Amino acid sequence: MAYKLYMAGTLMPITPSKVTVKINNQNKTMTLINGEEINILKAAGLSDVSFELVLPQVSYPFSNGGAQSAAYYLSLFERLKVSKTPFQFILNRQKPGGGMFHYTNLTVGLETYEITDDAGEGFDMKVKINLKQYRAYGTKTVTVQPAKTSGGTATATVNAAPRPTTTAPKAATYTVKSGDCLWNIAKKQLGNGADYTKIYNLNKDKIKNPNLIYPGQVLTLPS
Repeated sequence: MAYKLYMAGTLMPITPSKVTVKINNQNKTMTLINGEEINILKAAGLSDVSFELVLPQVSYPFSNGGAQSAAYYLSLFERLKVSKTPFQFILNRQKPGGGMFHYTNLTVGLETYEITDDAGEGFDMKVKINLKQYRAYGTKTVTVQPAKTSGGTATATVNAAPRPTTTAPKAATYTVKSGDCLWNIAKKQLGNGADYTKIYNLNKDKIKNPNLIYPGQVLTLPS
């Protein structure tokens, strides 16, 4: 089974040997007046993702196709850290004969990353990365509008502020360009990179492996 790890649509050069996803909750334990302990179940918390990447400075036969220099990925991590913008973390698990076995897809933010230069590793660099799940949230505005009532009091109206939309204009077809991946195509054309599976499902006659698409391919997009 082959693994592919993507951060913000970018395939990492060498898939880490281990990825830890911690599923948190917000349950609260309380002790009653009689000494009995109870557990109050609450909504799920935000998940944590951690792993260690190797950034090769030389080309290896086991590197993922199209691997860039270590500086390229370090620049990507810095942009993700300072941009304060959530992105997609995707871990694909592929069957030996091709096709998707299972995948993890989370909207996350980059919490921390730690760079290690180890002489024992030659020219390669190691980066420990910690991600935290991101959930979109909206705000509310309160507008106080004087209104005549029988008691002469004012009423308050609470309006939910509209959330920004990320929906992009849709096209019937898309021609694959150099450097494209299904994630980036879905983000540009559908407004959400996680919808890449919809494109894959519509084009299984053309795409045997969702991680392998080629310039010039004409893909049908969901309507």
